[in-house]
Amino acid sequence: MKAPRGGAGDAARIDVLDSAGAVARRAAASIAAALREPGRRTLLLAVGKTMAPIYRELVRLHRAGRAPFARAVTFNLDELRVAAEDPRSFRSFMERHLFSRVRIAPKRIRFLNGVAEDAGAECARYEAEIGGLPPDLALVGVGRNGHVAYLEPGASVAPRTSLARLSEQTRRDLAAGGMRPVPREALTVGLETLFSARRILMVATGPEKAGAVAAALRGPVTARCPASFLSLHPRLEVLLDRAAARRLPAEVGGGGL
Repeated sequence: MKAPRGGAGDAARIDVLDSAGAVARRAAASIAAALREPGRRTLLLAVGKTMAPIYRELVRLHRAGRAPFARAVTFNLDELRVAAEDPRSFRSFMERHLFSRVRIAPKRIRFLNGVAEDAGAECARYEAEIGGLPPDLALVGVGRNGHVAYLEPGASVAPRTSLARLSEQTRRDLAAGGMRPVPREALTVGLETLFSARRILMVATGPEKAGAVAAALRGPVTARCPASFLSLHPRLEVLLDRAAARRLPAEVGGGGL
């Protein structure tokens, strides 16, 4: 993909809110609005500490009748190389924080099999499923090293769902969050998979994300910061709290750069 002539983020809508709680409420409201649109709704979802309060608010909206999941199909960005029932798995995270708390048919929940013997075949299966149900909305975070999904910094970014080796920074972050032991590999969607979404909602909160956010949104677009490629998506929306936005220009925050 070719970088834009301006800096990364020039076409993105960027909103800076007062707190992480405000970001979670705005993100959940955006997802709920997508779920209320007519027809089948396909979501591509993320996990992590940034996402937990979003799902908590989304559950609240669901129980208030404002976030219907009856017509929703969900995919997740990635899965660690562990069994689905392992408490470390992202499937377990989603069950704890969302799936067990809303009314959604199990057949509508699509996930990577982290322990598939043939990782390549499993990735191809998942890619084909997403290709048949292109996401209406992809919810993504950004890692401290600029990764998105588990597309880690490097010389290139995988275009399609594939096996990824986790960076030491990512593994340290997972360990700091209480995961022990930390797997060394994951299955993750690729950049073109992400770009198949009609709309991408990127969310980041906290001062530890400020460097990665600035690299992603101010450029250059580079595989050294995979999240920077998101700026090339025609419908990228970014929600930040003030701490995560502190390295961006002061004028950012009212709806674009």
